[in-house]
Amino acid sequence: MSLFFRGRERRAPFSEPEIPRPSAAGRTFARVDLTRSEASLQKVAVWAATDLIASLVSTLPLDVFQGQGKARREVEPPKVLVDPGGDGYGRGDWLYSYMMSLLLRGNGNGRVGDRDRLGNPTLIVLYHPDEVAGWRDAKTGLPEWRVAGRTVPADEMWHQRAYPAPGRLMGLSPVEHHAGTIGLGIAASRFGMQWFADGAHPSGMLTNDQGLDAKQAATAKARFLAALTGSREPLVLGKGWKYEQIQVSANESQFLETQRYTAAECARIYGPGMPEILGYDTGGSMTYANVEQRSLDLLTYSIDRWLVRGENMFTSLLPPGQYAKFNRAALSRTDLLTRVRAHAIALQNRWKVVNEVRDDEDMTPVDWGDVPAEAAAPTVSIDDKGAR
Repeated sequence: MSLFFRGRERRAPFSEPEIPRPSAAGRTFARVDLTRSEASLQKVAVWAATDLIASLVSTLPLDVFQGQGKARREVEPPKVLVDPGGDGYGRGDWLYSYMMSLLLRGNGNGRVGDRDRLGNPTLIVLYHPDEVAGWRDAKTGLPEWRVAGRTVPADEMWHQRAYPAPGRLMGLSPVEHHAGTIGLGIAASRFGMQWFADGAHPSGMLTNDQGLDAKQAATAKARFLAALTGSREPLVLGKGWKYEQIQVSANESQFLETQRYTAAECARIYGPGMPEILGYDTGGSMTYANVEQRSLDLLTYSIDRWLVRGENMFTSLLPPGQYAKFNRAALSRTDLLTRVRAHAIALQNRWKVVNEVRDDEDMTPVDWGDVPAEAAAPTVSIDDKGAR
């Protein structure tokens, strides 16, 4: 099943990427086909980085507002933000597929199924990114589109891009531009797997200094193997025979250094600090003081730019004057004492009321909780030694 199409949506005419087996004519693992988006996900670092970004963006709360300053108020999101694909899977499923399209191919395309009275799309069915080809007409400069070899009218095509380049309609593809690094990592993994699956080297050498012809050597080999696989009795070698077992280290057999290097490089495609966040060794000394700092680094260097793109994309689907915002605070995970201190400061400085704090902590509101701190119950004093 395609990564991007599930359930009642049309499936892309691509099969799952297969791992090619080396032919008898020559063993090679260097040829890695990355023309299909999912093929790059065979590299664990690519899967981990893209899944982390897509999962976080698709699961963060999304709010719709109207107005600015004192006039700002939250409004009910329209259907296109609740279930953009209209397939019943909801915004999270649709947004994950959309993000994977951007992360792997740099473009998100879909068919506009319906529009509101202002012309804004109210239904967008995503295409598989490998099916879509887009360019500008040489004479008119207008976009032209083909999906799976079929021409699609420009007014039916919905297109968002990442990594734009001057003069190009389509965004740049990270997988295409880093195919060498990703392919090297996949090839090294395949080589290590095949090494142990088929045996990429002889397990040992049986030698004799007496000078045997081919028939005598074949007979000796057969008797030797029979002794090893038969009754498992002690093996007795005659005059001149010597057996030497070939030992290969795990580092050499699986190209572990190469895999470590390519893993960190593949993760770095999706933002500085991503290798460290995923736990890959980069040879540096970067450490995280706590979980909160790690979440902040992830938000600052890798996730926030995608959240801004998502907000701009969803805002373009809303009526004029309305805009969408992700709740970034949901990404920050703090310990209990840090949260209590933050709540106390917010209450004492009248940034929040008690019921807002209780809502942040998933607690039910209280009758007096909408009154500012000075007129409510006595405030709680917090110092560096804890609560008093």
